[in-house]
Amino acid sequence: MSQSHGIGGLVFDEKKKARAPEWNVFFALILIVVVFEALGAMLQGQSFLFDSADRFDTIFNEQRLKIIILQVAIIGIIALGSTQVIILGGIDLSPGSVVGVTAMITMSFAQVAEVNGLANPKAVFGPAWMDLPVIVPLLVGLVCGIVAGVINGLLIAYTRIPPFIATLGMMVTARGAAKWWSKGQPISFPTDSYAAIGQGMNPVIIFAVLAILFHLILKYTVYGKHTYAIGSNELASRMSGIQVSRHKVLVYTIASVLAAIAAIVLSSKNLTAQAGMGMMYELDAIAMTVIGGVSLSGGRGSILGTVLGSLIFGVIISGFTFLKLDAYYQEMVKGVIIVGAVVLDQYRQQRAAARM
Repeated sequence: MSQSHGIGGLVFDEKKKARAPEWNVFFALILIVVVFEALGAMLQGQSFLFDSADRFDTIFNEQRLKIIILQVAIIGIIALGSTQVIILGGIDLSPGSVVGVTAMITMSFAQVAEVNGLANPKAVFGPAWMDLPVIVPLLVGLVCGIVAGVINGLLIAYTRIPPFIATLGMMVTARGAAKWWSKGQPISFPTDSYAAIGQGMNPVIIFAVLAILFHLILKYTVYGKHTYAIGSNELASRMSGIQVSRHKVLVYTIASVLAAIAAIVLSSKNLTAQAGMGMMYELDAIAMTVIGGVSLSGGRGSILGTVLGSLIFGVIISGFTFLKLDAYYQEMVKGVIIVGAVVLDQYRQQRAAARM
């Protein structure tokens, strides 16, 4: 039954009330799990997520669940930053390269002086810069992220360079810097305290804490309100008194800092840093955000949706491994997912416009 608002004859139509987009993403996640369960029963004779051999204390296959969330946790951290950039109405192609250069520089300050009683063969600096407290490489890594983000933000906000071009330039420059830093050689042998950061389920815990933090920030703070406002209508935001340029610099800086955190976790987890680290991570992160319901037009989306999108990504990759499909099929499907997510975003916008 329709109810009048009493203003200009406007009528509230209950049928046009849309459920939260996160529910659609959640239902899609359940559907994908069901599909892999069915394919596993038909092709492998076993369950995808459930334990059919009584190997665990629970009904779930704990090992596969851990693999799913671990393989998306690090890229998920990057996706948290991509979510905010895309809600702002921008795009960031540089996180993968920021991961590479940050991992190389950070690991240089996290090395031990001796390996098996001998001088560290992968040492970048002299003994005075080895065996440092873990806070030193952490601060170095965060500074790398801040520098990259501020440069991106200043270029976009004050020179009016399109975000695609500005961050593409950062992507190429940062990757080159990662290769130059140690002449392309990997950097290894971190201290125990640095190595502990990425071990076990720590990447998942870090991802979860950051997701909760930025969910609350986007939903309940002025920062979040301004981010959505600028993404919805930048001109109106300027006229309402929002410091749009300053806010853009802040959002891009936060996104790069999150990429730097991902680099710290990744290099700690792998116990080494290589110039090629983070390759194509930015596209995976963008795909996670769009699958999670973040609109590429800006102004819409949520951290919760991105988390669900990252889980969908993880389930698909793990599902293909479970079905023993070759790795190149995964790359092909990633491309299809990215294009499909954009098409879905356009469809959602058309439906939203039709309901207005």
